[in-house]
Amino acid sequence: MQLPEFEYLRPKTLAEGLAALAEHGPDATIMSGGSDLLINMKFRLDTPKYLVSFNAVQEMKAIEPQADGGLSLGAGCTLTQLAESEVLAEKYPALHQALFSVGSKHVRNAATLGGNICLDTRCWYTNQSENWRETRDGCFKTDNELCHVIKSADKCHAINSSDSAPVLIVLDASVTLASVNGTRDVPVSEFYNNDGVDHTVMRQGEILVGVTLPPPKGRSVYAKLAQRDGLDFASGTFAAGIVGSNEKPESVCLVMGSVGPEPKVLADSAAIIKASGLNEESIETAALAARASLGEVTNLFTPSGYKRRLVKALVKDALGELRDLQV
Repeated sequence: MQLPEFEYLRPKTLAEGLAALAEHGPDATIMSGGSDLLINMKFRLDTPKYLVSFNAVQEMKAIEPQADGGLSLGAGCTLTQLAESEVLAEKYPALHQALFSVGSKHVRNAATLGGNICLDTRCWYTNQSENWRETRDGCFKTDNELCHVIKSADKCHAINSSDSAPVLIVLDASVTLASVNGTRDVPVSEFYNNDGVDHTVMRQGEILVGVTLPPPKGRSVYAKLAQRDGLDFASGTFAAGIVGSNEKPESVCLVMGSVGPEPKVLADSAAIIKASGLNEESIETAALAARASLGEVTNLFTPSGYKRRLVKALVKDALGELRDLQV
């Protein structure tokens, strides 16, 4: 499959890139690593007139310790750069593990942090060739008001497959968005929308330029299952964080990924651990609650029954690992 025709713009500074986005408006698409975007363009899911590459913008590639003990990550950092960062591995091991789990080394060499956070949602009915899609009616992501996954739905139920998003929510991270009108900071927990088409709060002309991690607090873990490591998007991901002892947690945050248009915060499961502590009984109860809280399981890359069993297993195993991290 060939790429559609487009004009390639490669600004050298952030200001130059933001000006290009403002000038070309909806005709422009942001490119960083391009590991997902170029495939979507070949599928004719994205056909920009202008492709604005930020690969040459060095100011978006820094890893900088903060005065308060936190860490600032440029959105242009490649996943390989982050996977090789000793400070990230030492201070935020769960995030380091999540980024290292993305694709193969070849993918990580090109893919960026910003691209992973802003990864477009995916659906079995949509992420196919243009010829394949022409054999059926369109959908919310293409040219029709219809969801093939849930026929009665009034919005798109494509899946958010960002590996980094669940961990960033657990770590209470925030992202910085920039446009010609200035910058704004948004907690990652508020960055995503429960809509497969309009799946982030980014506005026209904005780009994600960086991530701010607060000082490490408590313990966190990350778990992922994919059909083929290094080749496939995850069937399910899970991040968990706890502050305090196993017996009396001060706070608990549990987030599931690859189960809907946005990462799903498992509030009921977290409340169980918060109230009962982190022990065998509470872990089993929290895992059952996670399975029950999924509602409409919409990822048709795997059967819904398998997805529910997967969620229970991921939650149970990861919480057991989190419990054993206490020193």
